[in-house]
Amino acid sequence: MTQPIPIQRAVARPRLLDLFSCAGGAGTGYARAGFAVDGCDIAHRPNYPFAYHHGDALEYLAALIASGEIARYAFVHASPPCQHGCALTVGTNRSQGWGGTHVDLVAPVRALLDATGLPYVIEQPNGRAKLRKDLTLCGEMFGLGVIRHRNFELGGWSTEQPAHRPHRGRVRGYRHGRFYDGPYVAAYGNGGGKPSIPELQAAMGMDWTDVREELTEAIPPAYTQWIGRAALAMLAPAGLGVAA
Repeated sequence: MTQPIPIQRAVARPRLLDLFSCAGGAGTGYARAGFAVDGCDIAHRPNYPFAYHHGDALEYLAALIASGEIARYAFVHASPPCQHGCALTVGTNRSQGWGGTHVDLVAPVRALLDATGLPYVIEQPNGRAKLRKDLTLCGEMFGLGVIRHRNFELGGWSTEQPAHRPHRGRVRGYRHGRFYDGPYVAAYGNGGGKPSIPELQAAMGMDWTDVREELTEAIPPAYTQWIGRAALAMLAPAGLGVAA
């Protein structure tokens, strides 16, 4: 006698709020891990691959908290503007008199995220940003064509730091008038032997946008796919399912 095939119940993906979402580098990684993703960015982002709110991230988060709609979400990721504290801004750019005044949004973002009561991540590059470096990820950990160290503060949860892998060489480009070759491309700026758009797309693992500014500001999806899997393992005991 043929046995009936069991009917598998559809399991809803936990929903994640992606603040300062840019073109969706972080959001794509979380989606690949198993989250349903909603974004928010103050700039118009037609290349963002998920539903998103066009507006100020701090105002939007405050409104979600006030209305109780934040309860739709299981997790929040925030990548506030990094120009205030990143190594490039406080180093080379400042020494050359480039750039302008930048606002540090890490503290106000953290205060609102704490008010949600949800587990969260705040991301920033190396530099002077005042956040805990609970987790540091590098492109070499994922076999990418960028180094792109990024630091993550984990609010309300924790995970182990993976081992850092030695870099295989230099970042390709000019340094002080001399050109260096290497296995990585420089995913920032325009001059100094910077990569082409196809090279950037391949190095970052992002093929859905061809806008240089979006590629150079993004988090490689491999980073947040790794974080997302760790976050889902943490959320699973609370009864939140993961779609296949």
